[in-house]
Amino acid sequence: MTAALALTALLPTSAACAASAAPASAETSAVSANGGSGYAFAPGARTVTGATGTTDAVPLEPGTTYRSTLPDKGGLYFRLELAADTTSYVPVTAVPPSTATVSASDGIEVSIEDANGTACDYGSARFGAGLSPRPVTAVGRRDAGRALCQDAGTYYLVVERLVSGSRTTTPGSWDLEIAPVTEPALAKAGATTAPEAWNSASPEPLTAEPRRRTAGAGFATARTLDQGVWQTDITPGQTLYYAVPVDWGQQLHTTVDLGSTSGDAHGYVSAALNLSLYNPVRGYVDDVSLGYDGTQKSSSLDPLPPVAYANRYAVSGAESSVRFAGAYYLVVHLTGQTADTFGKGPYGVTLHVRVDGTPNSGPAYAGSPVPKGVFDVSSDRGSLVAGDGATAMRALAVGGIGTGTALLLVLGVWTLTARRAQIRANAQKPTA
Repeated sequence: MTAALALTALLPTSAACAASAAPASAETSAVSANGGSGYAFAPGARTVTGATGTTDAVPLEPGTTYRSTLPDKGGLYFRLELAADTTSYVPVTAVPPSTATVSASDGIEVSIEDANGTACDYGSARFGAGLSPRPVTAVGRRDAGRALCQDAGTYYLVVERLVSGSRTTTPGSWDLEIAPVTEPALAKAGATTAPEAWNSASPEPLTAEPRRRTAGAGFATARTLDQGVWQTDITPGQTLYYAVPVDWGQQLHTTVDLGSTSGDAHGYVSAALNLSLYNPVRGYVDDVSLGYDGTQKSSSLDPLPPVAYANRYAVSGAESSVRFAGAYYLVVHLTGQTADTFGKGPYGVTLHVRVDGTPNSGPAYAGSPVPKGVFDVSSDRGSLVAGDGATAMRALAVGGIGTGTALLLVLGVWTLTARRAQIRANAQKPTA
């Protein structure tokens, strides 16, 4: 009892640790992680140097997040050791400086190659019509069971810049975040064609009372959203990250609103607001952009099929991408050009998030994905229950206090609260 009460005295300090560990706002997370680039890299990400050729390529391990730097010329190579029966996804997020000038066709290309130089798959991402330097993400993939790249052994992740040749593009390196994932094979063979029948009608957007929820500034700090209507603020040049748990058999529908400006400025900004959807391995699913003239604007992502393993066999890239359960990321970016016409803001953003369908058990895998739980929605829903304040146990652990100590702290709080309640009750009893 004495030890628990003594530990309770540490609670104000622990609460401060919790506050600093929780991504309370996109601005706070971004500044602490990358000194103003606008992207919050994963805490504890391992720094590696990409090689200019395969001979010196450093190995990447699934389940570990890495940071690196991509030069403005030439590509980078990283080494992967892959089993024959696992599918590998390697998402790469490129982060240019917030002060950079980019063209619509600038971006990155990511591929995985085997030991003979055969490309297993390509992925690319460009900045687009918003002409705004923002984090862009592309995934290199090696599919088990396909015609190419089936042998176990050494493979290489190749990351290259897509450069338009525009004289206005700012030279210089970009920061990278790399987060490899592996997916095991099925325990037994399943369907090899995508479902043909599914509800492709667009539902009415939710009209519930909006709730405020600040965003994260990167995939690792994305704030969880459940079904509902959510509001936040965004400033020109800022990118917001949210995560929506979507289980096997469920459909995600999302509508984004950009509020009207209170100023008297007039004009038009093409592709002012971009909403992108990424799957649990950070693979691109779909996006929508809003032109802005100072009045309120709204748009919705196209309907997607229920999450199913067999979706990977669909012809459509969007349908193929909803191939597993887990956290689906909503990434919102307001182009920096908005400030030139309508001011620095902030601007109001509303997200209408709808998750339809009854969850099912999903496929039976022969092993576990790496990282474990990447295709599980329970951890995402747990973080939602915590609301904008991080759970005490998780925040204290991040702040450097172990789980056992955190448990003692919580027990101390409960004990102290009970003792105070008893004292108050005794004091209120009538005397004889």
